[in-house]
Amino acid sequence: MFDSLSGKLQNAFRNLRGLGKISESNVGDALREVRMALLEADVNFKVARDFIERVKTKSLGAEVIASVQPGQQIVKIIHDELVDLLGSTNAALKLDGNPSSILMVGLHGSGKTTSSGKLARLLQKHGRQPLLVAADVYRPAAMDQLETLGKQIEIPVFLKRGETDVLKIAREALDFAKVNNRNVLIFDTAGRLQIDEPLVQELVRLRDLVKPQEILLVLDAATGQEAVNVATHFDSALQITGSILTKLDGDARGGAALSMKAVTGKPIKFMGVGEKLDEFEPFHPERMASRILGMGDVVSLVERAAEAVNLDDAKRMEEKMRKGQFTLEDFLEQLRGMKKLGSLESVVKMLPGGGDALKQMDIGKQEKEFKRMEAMICGMTTQERRSPQILNAKRRIRIAKGSGVSVTELNTMLNKFGEMQQMMKKMGKFSKMMGKMGGGLPGMLRR
Repeated sequence: MFDSLSGKLQNAFRNLRGLGKISESNVGDALREVRMALLEADVNFKVARDFIERVKTKSLGAEVIASVQPGQQIVKIIHDELVDLLGSTNAALKLDGNPSSILMVGLHGSGKTTSSGKLARLLQKHGRQPLLVAADVYRPAAMDQLETLGKQIEIPVFLKRGETDVLKIAREALDFAKVNNRNVLIFDTAGRLQIDEPLVQELVRLRDLVKPQEILLVLDAATGQEAVNVATHFDSALQITGSILTKLDGDARGGAALSMKAVTGKPIKFMGVGEKLDEFEPFHPERMASRILGMGDVVSLVERAAEAVNLDDAKRMEEKMRKGQFTLEDFLEQLRGMKKLGSLESVVKMLPGGGDALKQMDIGKQEKEFKRMEAMICGMTTQERRSPQILNAKRRIRIAKGSGVSVTELNTMLNKFGEMQQMMKKMGKFSKMMGKMGGGLPGMLRR
């Protein structure tokens, strides 16, 4: 989503980093580029203007640190201001009721129902017992969708088909939650194609009855400046506690995300980064600022890896690699483990300089290659995966045909794997030798 903004900001930073000294004129020229980049990304005009003024004031008033180049210091100021613009720190949910209630509000098509399911799944992972409540009485498809989502994530859904009284549904849902020990109710409310007063008044009555701990406005990040107007209207009527930005994996310009906190004063609490139910994350302003500025987001990548990788499996794999016992079966496991981290593009983007690296990579080709490798290994028997040396010409022809590749491609993959195995064995021997020396040179230096 932020690719265009990120690229333009980094161009502006190249000029900033080259500054030998800070003066009002050269800072003004460089920040003009930053301002244009923000406006082109559909950031609210007033927000962009105030942002640049704050950066300029701090840059000219900053005491230049001798060991840091002036330009780099301004880039640091921009980073800090961007973090502040996005909300400083992650705003966690406040769920101190028994049971607690969350109202999911927003326009039709913003992703309320899907986000309700994703949020329920996330809360369940953190030890809560959520209940999804179908409170959209105007769109039967919304009830069906919520019911399907509930089955997928194994979370109960309270719905009453044919009932048009939202308040009656809410009362019965609260009773159901108490009887069935569900401690968080997530109300998936009705939306419209545009804001209308009857919808808002219905939500106000529902809020007054339920007394929710959280009122989360679900916004499609691709809506642009209109998202800010929607947020302002819902906030003035309902006093929202935060927002959820959906479709952050899309190609919209991203201005809504940068304007939201400044305009409403309410934090962005979560973001939808894909269509899958696990592609939903708490919103961390500092990490998002780093992504936008091309500095990567290694912390989120490590958290994602920690969820996807079993520690015991990782230790077992590391031991096999060290001993040179890494097989094609293990390699297949590694390939499948990588998939759990998300798409290759999303992983590379989280690395520092990942945006620039992507421009030089053919991601589609790389992912296609991974799939072909997986298909080749899946075409082998367990014995063949564990002992590739038994793969004679006849077996190779069978595997190539079964996995839809040429024998040449299969041979290339096996040769590369053989080279990797040899390298691992050498590294294992070197590690063993260093261990016998008491940790090698670093160990000697410590003594």
